[in-house]
Amino acid sequence: MKAVVLYGANDFKTVEVDKPVINKDEVLLKVKASAICGTDLRILEGKKTKDVRYPSTIGHEMSGVLEEIGADVKEFAVGDRVSIAPVIPCHGCYYCLSGRENACQNRVAIGYQFDGGFAEYVRIPAIAIKYGHVVKLADHVSFEEGALAEPLSCCINGIKKAGITLNDRVLIVGAGPIGLMHLQLAKSAGASKIIVSEPIDSRRAMAKKFGADIIVNPATEDLKDIVMQHTDGYGVDKIIMAIGVPAIVNDTLKLARKGGTINLFAGFAGTGECTIEANVIHYNEINVNGTTAFTRLDYLSAVSLIAAGKVNVKDLVSHVYKIDDFTKAYETCKSGEGVKVLIEP
Repeated sequence: MKAVVLYGANDFKTVEVDKPVINKDEVLLKVKASAICGTDLRILEGKKTKDVRYPSTIGHEMSGVLEEIGADVKEFAVGDRVSIAPVIPCHGCYYCLSGRENACQNRVAIGYQFDGGFAEYVRIPAIAIKYGHVVKLADHVSFEEGALAEPLSCCINGIKKAGITLNDRVLIVGAGPIGLMHLQLAKSAGASKIIVSEPIDSRRAMAKKFGADIIVNPATEDLKDIVMQHTDGYGVDKIIMAIGVPAIVNDTLKLARKGGTINLFAGFAGTGECTIEANVIHYNEINVNGTTAFTRLDYLSAVSLIAAGKVNVKDLVSHVYKIDDFTKAYETCKSGEGVKVLIEP
């Protein structure tokens, strides 16, 4: 079969590898769609190395059809259409027991410890089946939508961490696929005004399509002035940073009202070290938090919202490539030209 093999930083290519052989308690997924995310770009560039193996196949946003079922697996059948929740907690550490399974001390993931979705077939380990990480898709849900359940589930976690509720005034920094998912979720949560900051023209157009109230080009407009004009000088209630740019964290903090919340949703390259004015947090009583991965409930919620038509992820797909053209897909993502880029083996 064909798979994208990562040999090291900036060293990857599509090659022929052996088709996985499953054990009696595993299943084999025939991949129909897998999506490239910002984390994948950092891995491919060598900017994220934790838990990454060389050589290996990455990719953690995927859906497909079950092609083989192990003899001991009773809850699935050949031909089932499924989406895969790739991050698997241990269920026994302090974080799992205290309700933070997404931050599990011992978590493993498909696309990290196990080979991932940039391949024609993926072996789904027994632990993923045991803990409910293989999720059936309704017949009307496309494979493209099924692959995007993973980033949507992470955004659901982010919206909860930010605490967005009725009548909140919200700022979303970045209108890539993550920012656009947050935009839709914030509207569903009852936000009364949503401001989106994004320098790329095509992405600002997408933000308009998905219902942002105010859209700002921070390269040519003064974001702080616009935020204050639309919040009576107070600042926004909640901020989602959907891009990982350390240089803008400090300025973004200053756009929150006293008692407001900023969620640093996006991952940052390296350590993500940045300089902030701590007194902004101190005197304004700003709540600063982060988001990592998702819980199983978040994932089930994402699949349910997609199936119900409450969140539109299909229109986020801007480009689709075959696995042989993975390098082109990678370059499309890096350029910012694409919104969500998919691989269909």
